[in-house]
Amino acid sequence: MKVCVVGGGAAGCMAAITLARGGAETCLLEKNEKIGKKIYITGKGRCNLTNDCDIEDLFGHIVHGEKFLRAALYSFTPQDTMEFFENAGLALVSERGNRVFPLSQKSSDVNRTLEKELKRAGVRLSLNCTVQDISAAENGFTVTADKAEARFDRVIVATGGISYPSTGSTGDGYTIAKKFGHKIVTPRQALVPIHVKQPISALRGIALKNVELTAYNESGKRIDGRFGELMFTDRGLSGPIALTLSSYINRTENVRLALDLKPALDSAKLEARILRDFEERKNQDIKNVTRALLPDRLNAYVLKCADIPEFKKVNSVTKEERARLVRILKALVFDVKELAPFTEAVVTSGGVDIKELKPSCESKLCKGLYFVGETADIDALTGGFNLQLAFATGVAAARDILKCEEIGL
Repeated sequence: MKVCVVGGGAAGCMAAITLARGGAETCLLEKNEKIGKKIYITGKGRCNLTNDCDIEDLFGHIVHGEKFLRAALYSFTPQDTMEFFENAGLALVSERGNRVFPLSQKSSDVNRTLEKELKRAGVRLSLNCTVQDISAAENGFTVTADKAEARFDRVIVATGGISYPSTGSTGDGYTIAKKFGHKIVTPRQALVPIHVKQPISALRGIALKNVELTAYNESGKRIDGRFGELMFTDRGLSGPIALTLSSYINRTENVRLALDLKPALDSAKLEARILRDFEERKNQDIKNVTRALLPDRLNAYVLKCADIPEFKKVNSVTKEERARLVRILKALVFDVKELAPFTEAVVTSGGVDIKELKPSCESKLCKGLYFVGETADIDALTGGFNLQLAFATGVAAARDILKCEEIGL
């Protein structure tokens, strides 16, 4: 059995290693000068390679493709990923949120481990090798790379999405998929900052903890909400909860965000707190009193949104103004303009339609052709989950090929 794996990222490397260990003659083609170029930048250069969580908890962190991925993830769990790397000699450490990193804190060690295992398994690795075409041939495929042709029995496409295109993720797999009749779910940015319509450059750099951000569609229906840390950019919102929400709103138009600056207090309790502060400092400017609730620049922005002059004396603030202030503190509204570009996106949402793939990631339209990892329409939240999806789908495709060889299919 001769198999060509196109793309030397997480999914491609794991697929190639699994195939070669199982006895398949395996060729891995990578257009970059080294494998795992995107792995180098994951986890801010430390590579959060999986999440040591319960399998059911993992499913809760998948944004698109949860049902499709169940078979692959049950067959190759986060614990299997950890065992693979540990058996290969890479020491691991689990950090906050069960995030798993190499003990060295160097993503290069993850790539070095994959390189070592590719070589040990006998994978024929070709770097700086660009695939120009894949076409169906009798009982297999013809792969054209750097103007040379070779025939293979099976092909695994693991070329990634289009996030961080500088790493080589430029949508090559979509071109291949479309040639074989596959539908491509429009690729969209995921885990990316959110740009808003309101002018908020004055808030740039402000970081908030323990706030809640909720997204609503144009009908006012809640899409999703997250509690935690947020940061303002010159064009919008970033930080963990904003990046998470981006993955849930990237297929919806006219999204409105509501930021609860004081989620620990309901509106009645917040108003009581403000009334108490006003009573104690009734002769002061309102900006000096509300400063206890918010950072200075955000305080000024909130008062402006509430249409209350900063220098208005507390004892002259009306009941209506106070009600507006409470309402805005509980729901500071932002209208989504767009998501930050793919150059800033951690992963791609969209890709080869998984309705046209088997649980093994084999095409339903073309026997022997597989689409794994970010090439397919699957994505998850931060925390090592996306790399786990890549590893698991790579293994699923490889095992399916080996199984077919065993039974003579």
